[in-house]
Amino acid sequence: MGWFDFTRAPGGTGVEMLDIPIFPLNTVLFPGGVQPLKIFEQRYLDMAAACMKESSPFGICLIDKGNEVGEAATPHVLGTLASIADWEMEQLGILLISTRGGRRFRIIESRVDDDRLLRAKVELLPEPGAVTLPPERRRLLPLLRRVVADIGPERIPEPHDYDNALWVGYRITEVLPIQNLAKQKLLELDDPLARLEILEKFLDQRQLLD
Repeated sequence: MGWFDFTRAPGGTGVEMLDIPIFPLNTVLFPGGVQPLKIFEQRYLDMAAACMKESSPFGICLIDKGNEVGEAATPHVLGTLASIADWEMEQLGILLISTRGGRRFRIIESRVDDDRLLRAKVELLPEPGAVTLPPERRRLLPLLRRVVADIGPERIPEPHDYDNALWVGYRITEVLPIQNLAKQKLLELDDPLARLEILEKFLDQRQLLD
């Protein structure tokens, strides 16, 4: 079964585990989000080639300590699976890819391979099913609709699920001009309604809502 060969936690708890390469970045990827990447380091070129060959994901995590280039950085432990949706080689040795965010995960243990590629055993986190956007939060939608129209379908592809509190919260968070650490904290929230409440307060304070 390859990369999809889940292992189960002891005691029959049904925890889904994967062993995946990790790409630490100065950005936060959200489930359902689109992240374009420019890859030129050999370790990540090899990683991308393997992922495309095997139709397997890698993990994107915000950097906690270190840099994107050079020695393997220390990532935040909670990240998002990334699948390669499209790619092109604009010149030899430079790969442009577009990734799509999947499930969130938590790093259980990690190691650095000889090529300085970080790999980790990760636990996939459960996502709630579609949570209906509460009526009191629908005032967030005019702003989000304007953003979606401005950014276009390449960055926020259809379907646009404006009735889903989880989708609305992720899309607003990923486009907000706030520090990556703040986005990371919002990614780590398990409650989509709590995320919306925080976002509404933030936008209200800046008089960005109608």
